[in-house]
Amino acid sequence: MDVKSDQSDEAQGLRLVRAFLSLPPDKRAEVIAFVEELARAQGRPEAGTEASPT
Repeated sequence: MDVKSDQSDEAQGLRLVRAFLSLPPDKRAEVIAFVEELARAQGRPEAGTEASPT
């Protein structure tokens, strides 16, 4: 990746964080629940648990 792409990714990440923080608390909770569900669907371990070796 070049520097320009890295800066673009960083700027996009900051925009996403800003948008998330501008949401009301109930909508933030919905976003967090949605992301957690996506993580579970992809087979990632829950927070606080260890992944089993494959």
